[in-house]
Amino acid sequence: MQALDDQYYDRLNEIAAAIQDSENLALYLEEEEDEYYNALRTEVEPMLSTLHHQVASEAPLQLVTFEKYLLEPPFEGLYLPRILGFSVLRGEITDQYKYVRPNDHFKEILIAICKSVHFEQLKKRIGQSITVGFALSSDIWITNLMSLVENKRIRYFLQQLKQDRFRDLKDREDIYRRYSNQFRNEQYHSADFPKTLGEMKPNFSALRQFLLKRFETGAGNDSLKEKILDFLNNKEFHATEEFLEMLAICGNFVDLDPAERKTFATHFERERRSFQEFDLRYLRFLVSLYKSPGIDATNDERMSQAIDKAWKDRISDYYRIADKIHSLGYVHPDSIEAVQDFYNGHEGLAVETECLRQLVINYFARLVKGLTEREYADYFELTKIFGLYMKIFGNQQFNQDVEKLSLEYVNKLLKVFTDKRAKDYQDVKRFVSTQFVDFNFLTDKEVVELFKTRRKRRNSKKEEEEA
Repeated sequence: MQALDDQYYDRLNEIAAAIQDSENLALYLEEEEDEYYNALRTEVEPMLSTLHHQVASEAPLQLVTFEKYLLEPPFEGLYLPRILGFSVLRGEITDQYKYVRPNDHFKEILIAICKSVHFEQLKKRIGQSITVGFALSSDIWITNLMSLVENKRIRYFLQQLKQDRFRDLKDREDIYRRYSNQFRNEQYHSADFPKTLGEMKPNFSALRQFLLKRFETGAGNDSLKEKILDFLNNKEFHATEEFLEMLAICGNFVDLDPAERKTFATHFERERRSFQEFDLRYLRFLVSLYKSPGIDATNDERMSQAIDKAWKDRISDYYRIADKIHSLGYVHPDSIEAVQDFYNGHEGLAVETECLRQLVINYFARLVKGLTEREYADYFELTKIFGLYMKIFGNQQFNQDVEKLSLEYVNKLLKVFTDKRAKDYQDVKRFVSTQFVDFNFLTDKEVVELFKTRRKRRNSKKEEEEA
């Protein structure tokens, strides 16, 4: 957790002073009417939100420090419901949708809200955040938190938000996804960069999540480059899986000047030649990067320029074919022939072939998602390329990914082309009826179901009258 820069600290003090001088606060303290606290919120919270967004963009490692300042009495509980939500989602979770480690920042904010003189106002805006936070936490952690709440009425309020149905994994996953979707356009992730191996091992997964989220959203990351390079220069971290992943993150996402690129290459080539199965481990991690949003040809080109492709290993093999696809385009006959040759020379389940399939499907996805409904003829032509690559790869998962993209686009078309007699609708129907069946995306029966007219239910009152 980094200390807050003076510019942010000074601005916070200005906002705190404005709160204490506010006529709306004076009226609320005198009258204790909801309307005056809501007016205070309307007056002040936009300023806090703007500053929070500024810190998140310019100095994300200071976010937690910033939020701790908001717990102080002069801020009168303003913006706490919002940062409570950020703290719930900032915690790293397992594949079982449980926190990897206790979410102490969530607890700190929640306890501050429970002790606030404005609790009655704040509780109206925190129920869903608490429910999700409790669903992701252990029973022991929740019990310990409850013991810190002395007020029985507030403790009962919290107990009502711990719901047994979230013991089921499917329900936890569902509520987490729906809740996080509300924050999809927000920047709220933060992390600490370790200085020792003891700090690095248990906390690296949270740092990795933070960095990938930042790069995924395209946020400015100038303030992070120095920290990443310091990590790479720490000899204590060398020859570890975490160091390899940081190399991959830096090489793919960070713009380096010539001197920095030389330092990066020194680290990469040293590990590449000394760390056991480096090429296999790197490419496995690259597959995971390809599956996350925000990675494209630019990342591959950045990495390809930084490595020594004269060194014979799987990494050089892969980036040579990737360079060809990026330079010529995946529809170029020479690219398709090169992919066929590459695939014939490697095992279908080898990690470099998995990278190649993921690279191609990402190209498909970007193109299909960028097509408008009126450009459906371009999609029809594109499926010829789909067919070629499906034949080359002969991979079920790749076929399923192409099928998913195709069905999403066709469903988008059918929402626009609703006149069954119109040319557009008939073009789409004819194409799907043949091509989707040939690709084994749909059976003949499923095609009929897709284009079946949905009969509207008549309301019961009209049915009774007709009866």
